[in-house]
Amino acid sequence: MILDTNALSAWAEGLAAIEAPLRSADRLVIPSVVLGEYYFGIRQSRRRRRYEDWLTRYLPETEIATITSATADAYADIRLDLKRLGSPIPPNDVWIASLARQHALQILSNDRHFDLVEGIGRIPF
Repeated sequence: MILDTNALSAWAEGLAAIEAPLRSADRLVIPSVVLGEYYFGIRQSRRRRRYEDWLTRYLPETEIATITSATADAYADIRLDLKRLGSPIPPNDVWIASLARQHALQILSNDRHFDLVEGIGRIPF
């Protein structure tokens, strides 16, 4: 499964609601876009050191998904579909959805706008 930024944050916080989906996943994949959003957030946090230490410990348990030409192709299709629906979503979330579609993985997220993207599934927590 692919982790959205809110899922990565919930994992770092140790929220109980995230434990079952994480345990049931065959693969934990973090898009590079999500990692960038997370780094941005923790660099503004008073608890920066704690989150950096958490990343050092748990990031090796995951795969990092990077953007390729195949991802960019999926991005264009998804963004165009959402534009036609009149339901745009944040650009970083289009990249996350594109990686989910490309790798045939579900997205662990509380963001319901992922439900608008055809061909991907969202796992709420």
